[in-house]
Amino acid sequence: MQEELLSEAAPGKLRVVHGDILTYRMDRGFPKVITKAWEDDPPDLHIIGNLPFSVSTPLIIKWLENISNRTGAFVYGRTRLTLTFQKEVAERLTASTASRQRSRLSIMAQYLCTVKSCFTIPGRAFIPKPEVDVGVVHFTPLAQPQIKQPFKLVEKVVRNVFQFRRKHCRKGIEMLFPETQRLELAEVMMHEADVDPTLRPTELSIPDIRALADAYSRICSENQGLLTYDFREELRLKHLNRRSGSSTQQPV
Repeated sequence: MQEELLSEAAPGKLRVVHGDILTYRMDRGFPKVITKAWEDDPPDLHIIGNLPFSVSTPLIIKWLENISNRTGAFVYGRTRLTLTFQKEVAERLTASTASRQRSRLSIMAQYLCTVKSCFTIPGRAFIPKPEVDVGVVHFTPLAQPQIKQPFKLVEKVVRNVFQFRRKHCRKGIEMLFPETQRLELAEVMMHEADVDPTLRPTELSIPDIRALADAYSRICSENQGLLTYDFREELRLKHLNRRSGSSTQQPV
């Protein structure tokens, strides 16, 4: 019924598509004629969404990766987005260096886009009413990203740094490396990036993260398999080995 009303209000100008926004192929959803070169002004296409809180974070990460790779809705150029988020998430996306809300999302969004907070919508404006207020955030992809490394590499560096947000940034950097090389390679990376190892993650600027990502990329190029190393998987295997060893012990 709602679809019929919308179609009647905009005859010939509206197409309703049912699907999962996390898997919908936006690169096939619009006419190619709107495409513009990446360095040009944004195309005549604007993604506007009132996002469910449950998918807002994974969805913006997916779209940021699409921006980095110029895939999905961004095959048409620097497609703009205006999206709703839980107020706390909106504050993280727009947080400046050294602010309390600075997070992994802040870095991942801001190295790829100009990110602006538009306004806050009180929860009482929605039916059913959510328990929190809602922030509206606008994204315009940058013609040139502030970090020129693959998205997955940048995300890995940022994720590791912010997992110990109350500690010095060196703690997270160390976990990028296997235990036998941890201290040595972390020292090399911090020195090459010329980043103060006693800074908190929230105090790192995007140029700091860029220097760290560039240094990590170079170290990975000289150490085969390092890029795929995950210390969590290493811990999991150690735990399994300990359990396996204890289960095979025979009573005396």
